[in-house]
Amino acid sequence: MYVINGAECFDPSPRGHLDLLVSGSEVVAMGAPGSFDALVDGVGEGGVERVDAAGKLLVPGIVDALTHPCGGGGEGGFGNRTAEIDVETFVRAGVTAPVGALGTDSIGRSLDVLYGNVMGMRRQGLNAFMLSGAYRVPAPSLTGDIARDVYLVAPVVGVGEVAIADHRGTQPTPQELRRLAAETQLGGILAGEGGTVLVHVGAGDSRLQLLRDALEDSDLSPSVLYPTHVNRSTALLDEAADWALRGGFVDITVSTTPELIAAGDITSERALRRLLEAGAPAEKITLSSDAGGSLPVYVDGELVGLTAASPGSLPELLLQLHGDHPDLFPVALAGMTRNPAAALKLADAGELTVGGRADLLLLDPAAGAVESVMAGGQWLLRGGDYLR
Repeated sequence: MYVINGAECFDPSPRGHLDLLVSGSEVVAMGAPGSFDALVDGVGEGGVERVDAAGKLLVPGIVDALTHPCGGGGEGGFGNRTAEIDVETFVRAGVTAPVGALGTDSIGRSLDVLYGNVMGMRRQGLNAFMLSGAYRVPAPSLTGDIARDVYLVAPVVGVGEVAIADHRGTQPTPQELRRLAAETQLGGILAGEGGTVLVHVGAGDSRLQLLRDALEDSDLSPSVLYPTHVNRSTALLDEAADWALRGGFVDITVSTTPELIAAGDITSERALRRLLEAGAPAEKITLSSDAGGSLPVYVDGELVGLTAASPGSLPELLLQLHGDHPDLFPVALAGMTRNPAAALKLADAGELTVGGRADLLLLDPAAGAVESVMAGGQWLLRGGDYLR
């Protein structure tokens, strides 16, 4: 049992200075500073530990809606594949709920491999999930049926990332995308969790047109189709704002490079502001890392290799905003916690709430770092030391 006190708390909304009482895997109480001092003093060595978090930010564990834990890339051949991501990398980034997906390559990397990777992360304490399917339509599945995957396979919460507006995709028709969305939603309805299609949006001029066409004259809500990489261009951002106004979620990719920005990518801070200024509801905006995705490296305009997107881009952005753009900090925090959990319909992630799972992190603004991470009531990172 732990009493965490002295921190400025965000649940992810700003709550001021609150103390948290954690017992087992849950947050069992939240109260004003000093609320649980008597409990600590009374029990002493009986098992209640005080965690002094003065000067820290206490926030929910990050829900990273798009990661590639078994690696990504491969479009340039076998030498362009990125490596698997280990649990420590996610933990040090404050990601307690990574959502794993395949990318372009669903042949050399299979859903079976992704499933094993995600279950391994769960065994090591993370609240990890996965998406069935891949870039391709018809979508590959674990059981031979997308709805069965979402309904029967515990870590599967949806399908993705299905590619549109991208020459690497299989160019699905509106009817194919609508049927995939309906099958995925059905699985989520039966499971009581999940049921969303994460849509990779490429650099093609069609942008989100296929999403609009797929839902035209259908009974499906825009929230079933969840576009990511919407900060590829200002034109795409403006369509994303319209999608959010229709009721859909939209996802900003935080990991980028100077080369991609020079080619048109919009930085996370600028993308977030543009969506808000266009009227997009803040609760419909999410931010993910695309961890494991391949990022090209150029020298004098020549491709010389690649690096991998990192989940560490998420806390880096949070700490930057806290210092330089504090008005955006709670918006971005919700975009990495509560909002992606809502977009993917995850029942117990993304918030600090009494009775909820104790997934949390302590951010140290002075050091510009993630100091400690708890998942399911267990410390995985404490004072900068990885404990697994």
